[in-house]
Amino acid sequence: MRFRLGFVTGMATGYYFGARAGRQRYDQMNRAIAKLRRSDAFEEARDRARSAVEEAAELAKSAVEEGVEKARAAVDSRTGNSTGNGHGADEGASGVILPGPGGGAGTTDPPMGPGGYSSSR
Repeated sequence: MRFRLGFVTGMATGYYFGARAGRQRYDQMNRAIAKLRRSDAFEEARDRARSAVEEAAELAKSAVEEGVEKARAAVDSRTGNSTGNGHGADEGASGVILPGPGGGAGTTDPPMGPGGYSSSR
């Protein structure tokens, strides 16, 4: 409730001062913003920010890939499987895991239900 009250108060104050300033002040602020965007300092800061975001995205991607590999290795060590999935599935050319013949008689895999999902959960 306090956030909502503060938000409404801020919007009302902004509207009041914006209405008092008028169209001339609005146009003046827009010209100043356009001038700022054309400046070399703004372009340099934008490029630095963009490269920092791209670098952070690459770090996040590599961390996720590393985590997936650790999880895959943990599953492989528990199941004694060296193929990487432990359920008789084959990995297709696109990297998508295709369902295999899991759940048959004499296997340790749980029986598969419709869509290749385990019915044990």
